[in-house]
Amino acid sequence: MNYFAIGDEDAVLGFGLAGVRGRAAKNADEALGAFREAVADRKVGVVLITERAADLIRPQVDSWLASESFPLVVEVPDRGGRLPGRPGLRELASSALGVGA
Repeated sequence: MNYFAIGDEDAVLGFGLAGVRGRAAKNADEALGAFREAVADRKVGVVLITERAADLIRPQVDSWLASESFPLVVEVPDRGGRLPGRPGLRELASSALGVGA
């Protein structure tokens, strides 16, 4: 199973240093192209997409997440940090487990 990163150049470079293949996306067209490439590749098991890149193509990302399709799509903060109003990892895990944070 491989990972694929989508986001700004810094995020893709950082994941690349860890051996994760990816594509930088500066606009919605680039983000959508990278997303389609990632989900079409049967070797990719996890798509790591920055929150800002995901917001560029929010309808496609939300549709994929609702479909329960493979690969898993995970939104991650970029170097600017978490976007306002987004839950952190602790909150997501607590919610998934049904435990109060």
